[in-house]
Amino acid sequence: RTVDEMGVLLTLTVSPDDMGQVIGRQGATAKSVRTLLRVIGAKNNARVNLKINEPEGSDRGSAPAEATKTEEVSEEAPTQSVEEAIDDLNL
Repeated sequence: RTVDEMGVLLTLTVSPDDMGQVIGRQGATAKSVRTLLRVIGAKNNARVNLKINEPEGSDRGSAPAEATKTEEVSEEAPTQSVEEAIDDLNL
């Protein structure tokens, strides 16, 4: 996990054997996880992004990183700190 002025970046390093399950069919699983992280970020007035590190020797071509996407967040007062929200995920 990296925290800076842009928000929180969670980096996930995956075994080559598990890469397909983490990404899911047509990226559905990864997209769902990113959506959940975006909701957590919105509730806490922060940006939370996920970067999935491809294992070395992967036969899949590299695609543009989804983690570079950013969403505007409302100016509501956060219900809990970003650290508390991330800790709630039990990562």
